Amino acid sequence: MHPSRGTNKGMAILFRVAVMPLFFLISCHFETKEFVDIAFDPETHYTMKAVGVSKLVSDSGVVKYRAEAQEWFVFDKANEPYWYFPEKVHVEQFDTLSQIEASFDADTAYYYSRTKIWKFIGNVDFRNVVGERFETSLLYWDQNTEQVYSDRFIRITKNDFVNTGIGFESNQTLTSYRIFNSGAVIPVREEARDTTEAGKTPSL
Repeated sequence: MHPSRGTNKGMAILFRVAVMPLFFLISCHFETKEFVDIAFDPETHYTMKAVGVSKLVSDSGVVKYRAEAQEWFVFDKANEPYWYFPEKVHVEQFDTLSQIEASFDADTAYYYSRTKIWKFIGNVDFRNVVGERFETSLLYWDQNTEQVYSDRFIRITKNDFVNTGIGFESNQTLTSYRIFNSGAVIPVREEARDTTEAGKTPSL
């Protein structure tokens, strides 16, 4: 077999997916034309892609939030429709003076539009309006119940203290929460001192 050129004899295969290119093949044995239906896989083919996303959200004319993402893919034809943000997601919340009062970061995010559940993965870092910092590797936000939860290691820093645990649940602003399998509350200065001393080589 050899590829056809221009309007030479052959059979054309027209992909019925709008984003796919047009290709041509030729049969060495038959010169009859044939259309081959290439099925669209909604689980692996997105229906929309946006790059360099930056959105401001206002309330009564006042900007309250800014959301940024490098890429945004929509798979709304999948069995479980979802959005996919493969790279860093960043959100800021502003007070009435347009100062940042809370922020959120994650390496990757999914949003399941049917169940209204967000899934954040990798270096999840949330700072709430009262100055607490939450760090974990996996975080879920259920918009229906307005609950945030995780079953992974969680580190919460508040003023000069650090609290850790395995799993937690909270309201969606992370201002009222419960930590599971909680560790000891460690002063930040004490934690830094212990880390420094652990790295020392014992004297002979």
